[in-house]
Amino acid sequence: MATFSLDIADIDVDRVLNALAANYNRPDQLTNPDYPINRVPEVDDDGNEIPLPDPVDENGDLIPPRIDNPETKGDFTHRMVRKFLSEHVSSYETRLVRDAALEGLDTTVNLSDSTQ
Repeated sequence: MATFSLDIADIDVDRVLNALAANYNRPDQLTNPDYPINRVPEVDDDGNEIPLPDPVDENGDLIPPRIDNPETKGDFTHRMVRKFLSEHVSSYETRLVRDAALEGLDTTVNLSDSTQ
């Protein structure tokens, strides 16, 4: 397998990663999949909502509603570059096949305004 690599000056690495993350809307945080989403507050006798306690795991540790994105900016950048290259190959090869299929195709139609 061939290797495709780019050299980025050390001073520019963060700039490149930050720019790609921003341009492709990579979130710094995500919804925590372990956070319970179907929490229904209880109501007291007067109809007032009783605040729910913060959710905790089996160890008693707080479960935050959001977590840091586990995909690093570097991993995200690699994924976006692979996607970019893959989409361009697909687009190019699809165009070649479409052009080959249409080559020599006669799409003319003989029409007349006369009625019989």
